Amino acid sequence: MTHKNRLATTLAALLATGVAVANGHGFDESDRGRPGYRPSAASIQLGPRPFYLVEGMEESRLKDRLMGCGQGPFSRSDFSIGHRGAAMMFPEHSDLAYMAGARMGAGIVECDVTFTADGELVCRHSECDLATTTNIVATELNAKCSLPWTPPAEGGKASPVCCASDLTLDEFKTLEAKMDASDPTARTAEGFLGGTADWRTDLYTGRAHVVTFRESIAINQANGVKHTPELKGATHQDRVDDIFGGQEAYAQRFIDELETAGVSPRDAWVQSFNKEDVLYWIAQDPKFGRQAVYLDSIDPTASPPIQRLSLDALKELRGRGIRIFAPPMWALLSVTDAGEVVPSDYARDIKRAGLDIITWTFERADLRKGASQAGWYYLFDPEGKAIRTDSDMYKALDVLARQVKILGIFSDWPATVTYYANCMGL
Repeated sequence: MTHKNRLATTLAALLATGVAVANGHGFDESDRGRPGYRPSAASIQLGPRPFYLVEGMEESRLKDRLMGCGQGPFSRSDFSIGHRGAAMMFPEHSDLAYMAGARMGAGIVECDVTFTADGELVCRHSECDLATTTNIVATELNAKCSLPWTPPAEGGKASPVCCASDLTLDEFKTLEAKMDASDPTARTAEGFLGGTADWRTDLYTGRAHVVTFRESIAINQANGVKHTPELKGATHQDRVDDIFGGQEAYAQRFIDELETAGVSPRDAWVQSFNKEDVLYWIAQDPKFGRQAVYLDSIDPTASPPIQRLSLDALKELRGRGIRIFAPPMWALLSVTDAGEVVPSDYARDIKRAGLDIITWTFERADLRKGASQAGWYYLFDPEGKAIRTDSDMYKALDVLARQVKILGIFSDWPATVTYYANCMGL
């Protein structure tokens, strides 16, 4: 089956499933596949997790407010952004992950965009992540990897490097998506494909397909969901130059794909960590550039550390036409000595510079033992003074929404954010 036929089959199955749900709430069969088709509020399926988290909160006004919303109804919200789809439990950037994110009420779903050897745009978090996000090392295509998997020496670790740009589109489309994980000590290729964290799951692998950028747009359109594609930086910039003719041509091809698919600029928030990409879109494609998102690379754990931007630098961004800035969530928050979550000085400076804020990423850490052991996404609370359990994540979200006044937040499990957004009328 060609990748085009596979797309048609996948979309037909997804639409059939979506309509079956919607029909139980009054949709007509003629709605199937119609441009702008959007399931009713009653068809949004949050599942038990938001309720579990809310019920586990300590007594507070916030808990009372959230508990009072348990009967719904719940509807789609642009405040809730599906990060790589619904990557906490579904293989990221797969058809299943995108469908799950839409079902959980994400109003916007993300495709990270990279490229194949024949210049096709595909959804992967990075150009060279296939070894841990697909089954490639257990297939004949392992031989085409920049650094193929081979059994590690006794006591050693394997570090294969498999890039989308190592493959043609037809080769890429033969891969199956899996949870982003590996066991580098494994002595077999099948064993290397393991290693999924115990707070995630492999229950939904086996039927998850990798997708092209074009296919991700079609899935979003079928679900009535908006788009926030990110143009990923290349691992091999020379391949960008050879295939597209340079970074600007690559950035333009990215916009061309949206325009060809008939995406309204109002329904797309194009993103990049590369400021020059964002400035190019503002100058050359102002309809899409108006909502372009400049992602913040701040990282105190990097070597050398990447520091926050100064107020003057933030004002300069705004002066050059950038309207939306996107730091990680921890950079926007702080914790007082009394254990209260509050906006950070950085958040205040970003707003003072006149920039709107989108942030990332909710539900991308194991919070069962609190922020002190949750890692990078909870650097704002290294001692776990405020975020002591997984339920306390709603404290952070409440400050981001009501005090920092973010436009939206990426989540690996959009249902938790959709619940909050509906409860708070966002």
